[in-house]
Amino acid sequence: MFIRSSAAIAAAVLLSSPVLPQGARAADKLTDPQIAHIAYTAGVIDINAAKQAMKKAKNKDVKAFAEDMVRDHEAVNKQALALVKKLNVTPEDNDTSKALSKQASEKLAELDKLSGAAFDKAYVANEVAYHKTVNGALETQLIPSASNAELKNLLQTGLKIFQGHEQHAEHVAAELK
Repeated sequence: MFIRSSAAIAAAVLLSSPVLPQGARAADKLTDPQIAHIAYTAGVIDINAAKQAMKKAKNKDVKAFAEDMVRDHEAVNKQALALVKKLNVTPEDNDTSKALSKQASEKLAELDKLSGAAFDKAYVANEVAYHKTVNGALETQLIPSASNAELKNLLQTGLKIFQGHEQHAEHVAAELK
């Protein structure tokens, strides 16, 4: 139940009108600095969750999945930082990235209370839900809203990687049942 409510919160944060900065009109779209910050924040959130899993997970497949998440999300975030530096853009904190960070902190605290197989299942279920949500936001909001071609390309590359993560998480989840 907690996983479903957590996924629902993440979906609401990323996929509903609150993605727009507070006070923005529906016709407004996110700016590239806001998009960069949201995407980077989403990566940091998954890195932090994976690092927690690397410490707490008991199942070898869950640990291996967490290691993959750290490696891949750190690599994408490194590319993102290099791009914003190249473009001389400062990522802009916004309501969406703040809400994502707050919700992620709460999720990490909830997962921290679990151990053993319960932790493994909850972590992987959250990864499935989180990647579905982030991938949906990339497809429907972040990529279409990006103005800069290089940013759009990086987001599209990230989406392909993260779709693979979603499938991998679903496979690991199925093995844990």
